[in-house]
Amino acid sequence: MTDDKTGRTTSGFSGAVDWRLAARTGAVLAPAGPRTSRQTAEQVVAELATASVRAEGPVREVSGLLDDRPVPEARIVDRPGWIAAAADSMAVLTGTDTTTVPGGLVGKPAGLQAGTMLAFLSTAILGQYDPFTGEDGTLLLVAPNILSVERALGVDSSDFRLWVCLHEVTHRVQFSSAPWLTDYMRTNVDILSEVGEEPMSEMLSRLIAEVRSRRNGDTADDPNSRGIVGLLRAAQAPPQRQALDRLLMLGTLLEGHADHVMDAVGPAVVPTVADIRAAFDQRRKKPTNPIQRLLRALLGVDAKVAQYVRGKKFVDAVVDRVGVAEFNTVWTDAETLPRLDEIDDPDRWIARVL
Repeated sequence: MTDDKTGRTTSGFSGAVDWRLAARTGAVLAPAGPRTSRQTAEQVVAELATASVRAEGPVREVSGLLDDRPVPEARIVDRPGWIAAAADSMAVLTGTDTTTVPGGLVGKPAGLQAGTMLAFLSTAILGQYDPFTGEDGTLLLVAPNILSVERALGVDSSDFRLWVCLHEVTHRVQFSSAPWLTDYMRTNVDILSEVGEEPMSEMLSRLIAEVRSRRNGDTADDPNSRGIVGLLRAAQAPPQRQALDRLLMLGTLLEGHADHVMDAVGPAVVPTVADIRAAFDQRRKKPTNPIQRLLRALLGVDAKVAQYVRGKKFVDAVVDRVGVAEFNTVWTDAETLPRLDEIDDPDRWIARVL
């Protein structure tokens, strides 16, 4: 929808969250990063900046996405810096005006909740490409998290930093090669924000049915049907649920493709790539304490991890069967994206699209 006064595109989410308050809250609550000397911190920042530039060549060579649009210079941030950038991105995506002070309490409770969520997520994000801010998007690398993970894994630090950059630069190249993706995401977010006239009783009925099916062990194999994401899907009216499914499928493709590229560059670019992947996957399977498990479930973190795994299997399989050039048909338009019944059945996508 369009604001009559400003002409800016807004959504039903506009003003629902005070994103400035969310950023301040998240910055206060975010845990400190790993202990390190100033010299080491400066070295990490410098190497990440260099690696983000170096990553573009291998990404384009492996992916075959050779557009001439620039990859923005990476912003190396700490946890509060990522929180601020994430809040800005969400404000832009939802059409929320952060240049004026919101009146009353509108958006403040949700702002506090969002800030708490961002504080937790700020410890887990290694990097992020944001297509909604900046002329060419914003490429973020969270230095303390990258340092923390490479220490925990015991891997070669230079190789790991380049490996992470390969993933995030792939996201930039995806959006620069398929500019329609940004509007596609905005459109589906707008649909999610629409308030229909459906009676509350119908939504509650769907939720009750979903809870009962889970108690009976009837949960679908699709990770997006489990956990908090599954409950969110069950609560949605059909148009909103379809929009959410489209966003989930797109996320699965984007993350899986980035994981495919970061591994496919091979040891000529990242000598210890096989060791890094093995250690990283093992870390994903490592059990967490009950509180962390609860938070991960509530925030959909496990569903996000499943996106990487399912998406990479899809991309690996298609590229193996038809090659990179034919796979890249996936970026043509919304109709060539994989559907719900195709992400785990690549041959079905190949038959429909190719």
